[in-house]
Formats: sequence, C-alpha cells, structure tokens
Amino acid sequence: MQDSLVAPGYSLAKAAGSARLLTHRLRGKRGGQVVYGVKTLAATTLAWGVLAPWTPGGHPYLAVTTALLAVNASTVYRSVTQAAQNVVARVAGLVLALVTARLLGPAAGGVVVIAVIAVMAGPRRTTDDRVQIASTALIALATSAADPVGSFVSPVLQTLVGAAVGVAVNALVLPPLYLDESDAAVRGLAHGMGALLHDMGTGLAERGLTAKAPAWLHRARDLEDSLAGAREEVQRADESLRWNTRCAAHARCKDLTYGEAFGVLRGVSLQVRGIARTLADNAHNDHADHHLGQQFLDRYAATLRLAGVAVQGFAEPRPVAGSSEPAPRSELREAIDDALAWHDAMTDLIGRGTLAKPGAWYVYGSLMTDVERLLADLDHIGVH
Repeated sequence: MQDSLVAPGYSLAKAAGSARLLTHRLRGKRGGQVVYGVKTLAATTLAWGVLAPWTPGGHPYLAVTTALLAVNASTVYRSVTQAAQNVVARVAGLVLALVTARLLGPAAGGVVVIAVIAVMAGPRRTTDDRVQIASTALIALATSAADPVGSFVSPVLQTLVGAAVGVAVNALVLPPLYLDESDAAVRGLAHGMGALLHDMGTGLAERGLTAKAPAWLHRARDLEDSLAGAREEVQRADESLRWNTRCAAHARCKDLTYGEAFGVLRGVSLQVRGIARTLADNAHNDHADHHLGQQFLDRYAATLRLAGVAVQGFAEPRPVAGSSEPAPRSELREAIDDALAWHDAMTDLIGRGTLAKPGAWYVYGSLMTDVERLLADLDHIGVH
C-alpha cells in the first residue's frame, strides 16, 4: 500500500527532472546552432564580398566553400589544420590538372592519368585528401583548355582567401570551448567509480558478496565506456584551448587540470576493476578454505565506503570564496585519512596472522594491494 502511494509521486518527480534536463540540453544545442549559423553567414558573406570583384564571372564559389569548411571546424586548432590540408590538397589537384592539360590535353587520357595518380598518391594521405585532389584536378581540367594559367591562379587565390576568412571568423567570433563538457565527463566518471566503491562496501557489510559480486564486476567493466567518453571530452577540451582567443578573458583557462584529473581517475578505475574482479572470483571459489574471512570483509567494507566517499568528493565543485559550507576538498582529505587508518589496521591484522581463512592469504594480498594503490591515487588527488 505504501509503495503504491509513493510510486506515482516518484514517477512524476523523475519525469519532471528528465524534462528539465532535456530542456537544458535543447537550449544549449539551440544556442550553439545560432552561434554556428551567425559565424557561417559571416564567413561566407565576407569571402564572397572580398573575391567577387576579382573572380571571373563574379562567382567565387570555391572561396565560399573553403570558408564554410574552415569556420565550421569544431575547434580553432582544427580549423587551422583542416584549412591548411584543404589548401594543400586543392593546390596539388590544380597542379596535377595543369601538368596533365599541358601533356595530354583535356581528354579521356588526362582523366585516367589523374585518377591513377590520385589513387597512388601514397599511404600518408587520407581518402578524403585523395578524393579532393582528384575532384579538384578534374574540375580544373575541364576549364584548362581555354586558359590554363588562369584556371590555376583563380582557384588557388579563392582557396587561400576562403581558408583565411573561415579561420579568422572561427577564431574571433566566439571560438568554441568545451570546458563544461569535459568537466561534466570527469565528474561523471568520478561519481560512477565512487558509487561502485560505496556499493561494494555496503554489499560486503550486508554479507552480500556471493549474490552481488557478479553485478559489481559487470559495473566495473562498464567503466571502460565511461573512461573512453571522458578521454574524448578531455582531449577535445584541451584542443579547444589551443590558439583560442577567448582564453585571454576566460578565467577557467588559466587553471585547468582535466588531463591530470582524468589520468588519476584512470589509475583509480584500474584498481576498482581489480577489486571487483577479485571479489567476484573469490565469491565463486570452490575451495571453502580460500574464502575471505568475515572479519576482513567487515573492515574492507568500511575502507571501500570511505574510498567511495573520497572519489565522489573529488567530483564535487570547488567552494565559492567566502562560503560557510564545508569545502569538498577538506572532506575528501578526511575521508582519505580515515581510509588509510582502516588500511593500516587491516595490514596489521594480516601481518599478525589473526584473520581467519589462512588459505586465502593471496586474496588478502591482492585486495590490500589494490586498495593501497587506490588510496595512493586518491591522496594524489587530494593534494592537487
């Protein structure tokens, strides 16, 4: 009866939370689309306006296309590198067309030669580069009969100007930063690992090793997906800071440590997976003498819960200056100290041989080594 009364309210609250999250995401995407739309319009209009008076026929389509590609790159650094690759590929294609037109003329033989050379361009070039070289060469070959030199100079000029315009607009008009995404990914990874550690500690304290160990191992293995996602976000955030003009006025650019934090959490994840694997293997070990003693499990459970609190404390935002709330960093420090005290107590018990199930000594050692390394990584986080 009680469950039937609570469930509707819980469902409504959950639905309301999901709706708010979806609205926030849609607003963020809409704002990003507006920014990209304004930048695209500015880059294409500027490229057209600069080159239209100097282009045969007054239609600098190549410049507009190049500017469009450069301005829509995900970061300023990628905008520059992609523009440089685009220019090199276009120039290579135009040179190939000019040479082919001089030697073979704009005939079927020239088309075959261009296709063969583009395919054999070498393993260092990507498929996109080869296709761009070949397509540019074929288009230029079609117009090279009437004015070979003009068909080379005008496209090169359009490509250079379009690339310059696209890069400039992307760098000067709200260049993209991905700090929030990286921050959220790292914090989400820490929360996931902290929750798993806490759940393993709670399960051990409740005598649920045999029943819950397989689920812990499955969750630990799923951390690999969270690690991969966080790695991509951190790398994208680091790349977005390169040559970014907003960093001059953006305070968060000055003290970012996402890469270091992710590296430490990656080490913690290895220990978490090792602990889950050892517990799962021991829970289904056929040798009763190799099973872990309950005295050890009770103390180890406390250590895991404290470690979970410490990892989740790392994921908390930094306190606002002048705030009366306790600093998450100080709470993390206290959790690490408590966990280290439990660790010392268990090490002493193992050293004196007072734990039951002596046949499980190698399991004790594995679990103690994993938690010792985990606490060392957490201590490193607490210091920095």
